[in-house]
Amino acid sequence: MDYRAPEREFMVRTQITSRGVLDQNVIAAMQKVARHLFVTDRYSAEAYADHPLPIGHDQTISQPYIVALMSELCGITRSDRVLEIGTGSGYQTAILAELASEVYTIERLRALSDSAKEKLSGMGYTNINFRAGNGYSGWREAAPFDAIIITAAPPEIPKELIAQLADGGRIVAPVGTVMQELIRGVRRGDQLDMESIIYVRFVPML
Repeated sequence: MDYRAPEREFMVRTQITSRGVLDQNVIAAMQKVARHLFVTDRYSAEAYADHPLPIGHDQTISQPYIVALMSELCGITRSDRVLEIGTGSGYQTAILAELASEVYTIERLRALSDSAKEKLSGMGYTNINFRAGNGYSGWREAAPFDAIIITAAPPEIPKELIAQLADGGRIVAPVGTVMQELIRGVRRGDQLDMESIIYVRFVPML
């Protein structure tokens, strides 16, 4: 029995749909994926609260609303291939795996990458590819991607990642240093059409 399912349902109702996230596939993924499995025992009681939480190594698991919003902005369909920069705890990765055909995820810190891989494999996900390395380089040999999501903040969207987007592909990222904006870009030929969504605060992309 999933005894924390009511907490997820409450989280989705009060933090996500109430703020305008309407994609039914995203909502279903947020209701399904057990966020408490991606935090340490110390923070388990706060797993469904409306704020980010530490996961060690000076990294965080994002606020549930931000995870849902970024996932919706990616516009993922079941046939899509998605690149995630910043695996972290693996929670956002799991949401993407519920939405997409295949997920490629890169984490700079090998300890986090290995931990997420073990956890997500144990949960039965078979459509996730893991790499420990520099996210700025992307995953050239697997490109192009239908969507790219960046879960740490670069000063600007890396050109190497834009080059790995399919035409019509979407990229969602927090961009900036002191002041960060959540940006959604859509590739149109050689151009990236960008729009600012909201102000956010993420750890910097290194």
